[in-house]
Amino acid sequence: MSARPPGRPPRADLVAAAAAVGLFTVAAVTGGVLYLTGRPVHASAAPLFAQWLPHVGPGTPLAVLLAVLVWWRGPALAARLPWRPLLALSYAAAVAWTLSLALVDGWQRGVAGRLTTEFEYLHEVPGVTDVPAMLAGFSGRILDLQPDSWTTHVSGHPPGALLVFVLLDRVGLAGGGWAGVLCILAAALVAVAVPHTVRLLGTDEAARAVVPFVVLFPGAVWSGVSADGLFAGVTASGVALLAYGAVRGRAVGAVAGGTLLALGCYLSYGLVLMAPIALAVVVLAGWRWRTVGGALIGAVPVVVAFTAAGFWWPTGYHLVIERYYQGVASDRAYGYWVWADLALVTVAAGPVAAVIVRRAVLAAGGTVAWHRPGPRLSGLRRPGLRLSGLPQPSGADPAGWLLVLAATAVIVAADLSGYSKAEVERIWLPFTVWLMAGAALIPPADRRSWLAVQAAVALTVNHLLLTGW
Repeated sequence: MSARPPGRPPRADLVAAAAAVGLFTVAAVTGGVLYLTGRPVHASAAPLFAQWLPHVGPGTPLAVLLAVLVWWRGPALAARLPWRPLLALSYAAAVAWTLSLALVDGWQRGVAGRLTTEFEYLHEVPGVTDVPAMLAGFSGRILDLQPDSWTTHVSGHPPGALLVFVLLDRVGLAGGGWAGVLCILAAALVAVAVPHTVRLLGTDEAARAVVPFVVLFPGAVWSGVSADGLFAGVTASGVALLAYGAVRGRAVGAVAGGTLLALGCYLSYGLVLMAPIALAVVVLAGWRWRTVGGALIGAVPVVVAFTAAGFWWPTGYHLVIERYYQGVASDRAYGYWVWADLALVTVAAGPVAAVIVRRAVLAAGGTVAWHRPGPRLSGLRRPGLRLSGLPQPSGADPAGWLLVLAATAVIVAADLSGYSKAEVERIWLPFTVWLMAGAALIPPADRRSWLAVQAAVALTVNHLLLTGW
């Protein structure tokens, strides 16, 4: 059998990526057909929430330059730089990539004006003159069709999201420009948190493989600028701190991680689904009740503070479901979006996500088979399944595949719930970025090819479409 040409990924990887792209294509064609037959799916460029608008902008040269530089030198720098300087460079590159993509649409349209529309958070900031009163009366303004209803995005989230922008305004950083910059700076934290989590729970080599992929993450198109990018940065940092506390035995890490993950639940209701990813961290680190207890100690004050202020999370959650179906969600057919949402992952996480998930499933299956208890031999027994401290078949790092499978399970659960019909390219950012944790599963010789594909997807979407965020 002849060897495959250098730089060409294995056929199975190409098939997985092609299937993902094919699913997206079918979703786009189906959306167009339904629109023409008078049954629109209510997404302007279905399945994407965007408008067709081929364009270039001031961010175009920088975005292209960054893509070429990370593709050309990224893997080599990630392999040899000392860890802390590498994380600093990863963060700076992610900020530059996200900002450059936003600036393809120009400063006002791409950054400063994104969060100031009548549907967004900043629309409500001037009306919040009493924070305690806002928190106490928040649930009473969630439902639509009343004079003082919150605007769409404020009503669709717990009060923590609005509170972030109110506090930003109170410290003198008012307006859409500062809000947009905050979202970009927070979103770029994933370029530190994801690889550092993999390094803590797995190997240095696996973590270094992740870095270029989180830098050129296609979801940066929507991280800059959307509040969901901020949510992704906050929760990813919470997971990384939890991993630090679990692995290093530092209670402060577990407590801080629990605080940020709990805060995430008050930024977006759907972020309770970060629980499986947090659980994967605890399992990989070797289950310790001290870690779980530390996380709870960090989380409880957040819950108590919001509850004491007058916001009861379960009440808000049930009201927001009712509000959800008062709007366009009631017109978005579940039969289309339940699979079209998954097609959007091809764009938001890039086609390489399908390759990583395929390899994660194979690695998980191989590990289970490798460590499955067997018969006694010479008075000994082969060990049962363990996720750390044991060699893995084919060099598979369990920190990579378990985090990927946890994120995949979260995405499937969010999809089946029916509470994320359309717009998941931004809504699922806190989940899709963790698919990159398995980048080391890709053979080293193939990584630059996939980086090129990832960058091409982001640049194509940003230049052909005017995205909603």
